[in-house]
Amino acid sequence: MTLMQLLGGVGLFLFGIRLMGEALQDLAGDRLRRLIAALTKTPVRGVLVGTLVTILIQSSSGTTVMTVSFVHAGLMTLKQAVGVIMGANIGTTVTAQLIAFKIKDFALPIIALGVALSFIGRSKMRRYMGNGLIGFGLLFLGMTTMEEAMKFLAGRQDLFLAFSHHPVLAVLAGVGLTVLVQSSSATVGLTIAMASQGFLPLGAAIPILFGDNIGTTITAVLASAGSGREAKQAAASHVLFNVFGVLFFMLLLPVFTQVVLLTSDDIARQLANAHTLFNVSNTLLFLPFTTPFVKLIERLVPTQGIVHETGPRFLDRRLIAAAPAAAVDAVRMEMVRMGVLALEMLDFVREAFVNDDARRIDMVNENEKLVNELNREITRFAAELGQASLSSDLASVLSLYVNGIGDVERVGDHAQNIIELFEMKQDQHIEFSPTAMAEFTSMFDKTRGAFASSVEAIRLEALPDMAEVDRIEDEIDNDEKMLRKRHIGRLNAGVCSPAASVIFIDILSNLERIGDHSRNLALGVSDVVRLREGDISHGRS
Repeated sequence: MTLMQLLGGVGLFLFGIRLMGEALQDLAGDRLRRLIAALTKTPVRGVLVGTLVTILIQSSSGTTVMTVSFVHAGLMTLKQAVGVIMGANIGTTVTAQLIAFKIKDFALPIIALGVALSFIGRSKMRRYMGNGLIGFGLLFLGMTTMEEAMKFLAGRQDLFLAFSHHPVLAVLAGVGLTVLVQSSSATVGLTIAMASQGFLPLGAAIPILFGDNIGTTITAVLASAGSGREAKQAAASHVLFNVFGVLFFMLLLPVFTQVVLLTSDDIARQLANAHTLFNVSNTLLFLPFTTPFVKLIERLVPTQGIVHETGPRFLDRRLIAAAPAAAVDAVRMEMVRMGVLALEMLDFVREAFVNDDARRIDMVNENEKLVNELNREITRFAAELGQASLSSDLASVLSLYVNGIGDVERVGDHAQNIIELFEMKQDQHIEFSPTAMAEFTSMFDKTRGAFASSVEAIRLEALPDMAEVDRIEDEIDNDEKMLRKRHIGRLNAGVCSPAASVIFIDILSNLERIGDHSRNLALGVSDVVRLREGDISHGRS
């Protein structure tokens, strides 16, 4: 029963951390992703971002998984990643500081208040706050349960005295426990619980904390498995940073222990402070040497050079659990890649007609294959992401992006349709009149411009001027009708052949449909930007 009580306490603690982290992410909303996007080449900025992100998601492992994924996608350099990882180590110490507070008696009232806010609150923010309070209360309830379960160890302190005499053994115990539980916060909490019951002296507890910091790096190592060398470099930097730090402070263990004793008379607070002091001091020691440290990592784990990518670049399934907001944004970035490929297809089509260049046919077909591949991969990724625990806002944004992916894919299809019409024109030796070519390029450029504007709006997540978008869409529709009528007039006058007429009118129809999809994309990004304001009133074509 005591073992089950201990495991139950660990479970409550872990679930509390998870629930609190998810609530904080929901409260932060899109700010989390923008915070990460604000990274610069300055390692200090990376440390600050890593600290804040870890406090928000309540998981240093989550932050490092996110970092490894971003490095793999090329969104973050190794130097930036090192700063974020340093910050993640600092951010995770906040949990230890929280559980050192003597507010366990208030755990159930806090949970009750959280339940009231979550179930009675009308606004999303109140529900998120309620979930956060429930998680906060469960964290302390888990601590209380673990401490109660530890009472069976009364009179058996000799089991832990060996750790005081053999600190390396204590470090290894911390490593093993954290690898097993997959949460350094849980093992730190367990260590504080044992120390608070008097079973674990400070001299033995501190090396266990050091081991916890090494054990937590296994998550980054696992996250880098199957990824490129850059991601493996990021994981290696986390391992070496923590291992070097532990080796350094183990040499100074007696001095470090005395410093910790000066910070508080309460052993729970002493351990929380030891956790914070170690990670802050380790970061301050390493920060000035970030550049040579990065060079060391690059020598130990060299890159394989530039590899041409044909599949998804930003999609990483590890983000689905670690950072759903970042996973949703990865869908947007892949959609932009699709849009750029479709734009290239349109440019190839124009060059084919204007310069009578048949070489562009294969280029269009090659891009069409890439667009279709991305469409399949993004759709599969979005389906998995949709099964995750997403906030209603994130779920709505994901749905809008999935709709947009379909529009981009259809633009690629229409571009391929037009290049097939060019191929037919070549095979049958059909010539367009100068007037027809002028009309083609005029409408083509207008349509291409509308699509390019929509792709750029998605890239920037900027609010399009829907009045202007609708005006251009109306112009494209009117041009299609007017040019069709003019061409029929030329056909009746004998200026062009019936075969040329069929091809020309089919081109106009495809361009008009591209205009429709461009408007749909603009509407989608407009809805994304307006989502939080609740002003979604347009309709899709």
